[in-house]
Order: sequence, then structure tokens, then C-alpha cells
Amino acid sequence: MRSWPTPDVPRVDGTAVPLALYDTADEVVRQVDAGEVAGLYVCGITPYDSTHLGHAATYLTFDLVHRQLLDNGHRVHYVQNITDVDDPLFERAERDGLDWRDLGESQIDLFRSDMTDLSVIPPKDYIGAMESIDEVIELVQRLLDNGSAYVVEDSEFPDVYASISATTQFGYESNYDRATMEQLFAERGGDPDRLGKRDRLDALVWRAHREGEPAWESPFGPGRPGWHIECSAIATNRLAENFTIQGGGSDLIFPHHEFSAAHAEAGLDCSRMAGHYVHTGMIGLDGVKMSKSLGNLVFVSKLTAAGFEPAVIRLGVFSSHYRCNRDWSEAVLQQAQTRLDSWREALLSPGSLSAAQELISQLRAHLANDLDTPEALATVDRWVAGDRGPNEAESAQLVTTAVDALLGVRL
Repeated sequence: MRSWPTPDVPRVDGTAVPLALYDTADEVVRQVDAGEVAGLYVCGITPYDSTHLGHAATYLTFDLVHRQLLDNGHRVHYVQNITDVDDPLFERAERDGLDWRDLGESQIDLFRSDMTDLSVIPPKDYIGAMESIDEVIELVQRLLDNGSAYVVEDSEFPDVYASISATTQFGYESNYDRATMEQLFAERGGDPDRLGKRDRLDALVWRAHREGEPAWESPFGPGRPGWHIECSAIATNRLAENFTIQGGGSDLIFPHHEFSAAHAEAGLDCSRMAGHYVHTGMIGLDGVKMSKSLGNLVFVSKLTAAGFEPAVIRLGVFSSHYRCNRDWSEAVLQQAQTRLDSWREALLSPGSLSAAQELISQLRAHLANDLDTPEALATVDRWVAGDRGPNEAESAQLVTTAVDALLGVRL
């Protein structure tokens, strides 16, 4: 799958600060153990609608992670999937009288355009579910062979399910109790009442062919992948086991990330799929959670079409911490515009080189502390409002370069 162009990310002078992030599994902020090459996997879109602020906030967060890792001298192997075969896509295409493939491609093109506008560093591997069918089949076969998966007794629809008992540590990623798991499983695409399952929480890894749905041949009959197994196969085939970070929105903690980790661990016989599991909070609009059903989505493409610079959108998103459920409003957008204007005005009299260097040192420290963007932005605000000392020629370029490299905000 074609990705999008890579923005120029300049190098910043000075000493970088090792990145620490909150790990959902361990429930603590701790330093990221990246090694020479950091493996980053972020779950991608199901392409049945435009990129809204909820999507953007997630991908902007992991763009910051990417930038901090680069600043620390790591090479980053970034992988992202596209769930271009899934029920929501089929349902939207049928509702609108479109071919599901055409709908998916049109929304993927719009997503690429939005990510380009927002200066998001693209993944090295951008992989659609349809591209990874053979990889999924191989992993499902491994799970069947080692007893981690089973075929339900149903002559018409012999679906394949993975057992939650396949790994002794199931539940470690989300830390949810059984009642919470059952509730979220039912709400987020699970099928707890499917006859023939051994456990209500067992997850579908291969859906037997139904009339009107696409299907691929496999040793266990024609069908298509389950949602979670898709990410398990794509991630581990490109990053191997125990890669650095798996990321996504907090709505993916369970069941999606719990099961994608469990499938990979059972299939590869490894103890832990990712070193860090990192999740972003949800975005609301004027105090109400954004959702397609409510029709209160704010689309990136509409904001840019209305004349708002991508830098303003980034600053608006970064004004709150990535792990918080936070609100978007006209006031947030206007505050971001005012902030950008004040930063640019300050560059006309940038002050001393030492003040600029101290600003960059503090900016790095706050971003390294679990991406504390509110404090990072406040640090620049204080530099703007404070006594910056006598102007030195290099100061403006140094600040401009650092803000671009570390925050992706172009001044």
C-alpha cells in the first residue's frame, strides 16, 4: 500500500532526553527501551469515513513519539495497518450505494492527504488487510496447530476462534476485570453469544464465507480475517516479537490490543508482544464525545479548507495531554491560532542564543516526560513573554528548527 510523502524533520543541536511513556499494561510511566531500531506499530483506520479530530489526535501523538525517538538517535521502523476489509466498510458502502473497494480507496486517499497536510511522518510499512491475507492464514494455522484456536461445530459457517486460555497472561495488557471485558467485547465488535464458542470472550480469527462478503481460500475454508489477528500478523512479520511500542486510541485497549497481543504471543510462543502499550484519550466536541452516530465530527480536511494552518491544528491538539479525554471547540482552535501568532511575532526579536538553548532543553525535557505537551507549549509561551536578552542572529533559526523537529509545528 502506498504511504504519503515524508516531511523534512530537521536535526536539533544539544543533548536529547530519553523518552519515557505511560505503559497501559504496567500502569506506570517508564523509559522506553528502544535499542538501535525502535519498532513502532500504530493501528490504522477502517476507511469508511474522513479523518476526524479523534483520528488526527492519535496519529499526531505517535508522530511526536516518532520525533522524540529520532531526536534520541534511534532509527524508527514504523508500521501501520489499514483495515480495508471489515463490516463497517461494507455497511457504509451498501448504505451509500458504492462498491466497498471504491469507498475504501477514496477514504485512504483522503487520509493520506490529511496526514501530509499535518506533517505526520509516514510509516515505513503501510499495509492493508487485503495485502496480508497470506500472513493471517499462516498465523491462524499456527494457532490451530498448537491448540490455541479451534473451529466451531457449524457445518454452514465453520468460523475459527482463538481461545483466551491460549496464554496464561491474558488480560495483562488492559488490566480489566471479567465483567468489564464482557461489556466491552459486546460493544466493540465481539460476538459473545456465538453458538459453539468455548468461552464468550474467544475472538474470531477467521470468518467463514457468508453470501455477499469477499472471501479468500485457506486450509480451513474460504473466508476473511478477524480484526485482531490482522494486526498480530502485520506487526510481528515486520517488527518481530517484543517490538518497542504498540499504539492506538484508548478504545482499542480492549478487545483489540488485548487480543492482537494474545494472538501473537500464542502463535510465536513469546512472553510479550510489545515493550510498551501506549494509548491516547478520546476527543469530544463542545463537551460531547465525537461519534459518527451523533454526527458531531470535526474533519481535518474541512478545517484546512476553511483556512486553518496544520500548525494550528497541531497546537490545538497538543494543548491537552494525549492520555486525557479532552474537548475540541472553537475556543481551542482560536487559542491555538493566537499562540502560533505570538510565537511567530517573538521570532522577530528572538533574544539571546543562551535563552533559545535553555528553551530547547526544557522543551525536550517536557516532551520526554510522557509527552507533556501542555507544559512544552507553556515553556515556549514563557520564552515569548519573558526577557529573552539581546538578540543574536542564530536564535531565531534555532528555535524555529527545534519547534519544527520536536513538535512538527512550522513557524
